[in-house]
Amino acid sequence: MTAITFDTHEFFKELKGVGFSEQQAEVITRLQKSAIKETLEQAKSDYHLDEIAVKRDLKELELATQTAIRESEYKLSIKIAETKSELVRWVVGFGLFQTAIITALLLKLSATV
Repeated sequence: MTAITFDTHEFFKELKGVGFSEQQAEVITRLQKSAIKETLEQAKSDYHLDEIAVKRDLKELELATQTAIRESEYKLSIKIAETKSELVRWVVGFGLFQTAIITALLLKLSATV
């Protein structure tokens, strides 16, 4: 959040410039600073300003979400690749098994003829 600045020296100079004594200007400056601080604390309390998400918070959340999505996509692509390779092994193995059976049957048939 943006900090609220209060230039007490400038405020003090302005008060003295319009005729306040040094003691009066000091007291008014101190009271004004205190009033600003209390008003800001009250606003924070009333509007829960400490709990409001700012752009930086949203950017951090977006970055964390994107990172998590990339990790999930990476894990998913690895899982898909593993599944594909396992499927290829099964298909090739079954194909070799079929070829062996057909070859055995052909040899058996050719031996009887």
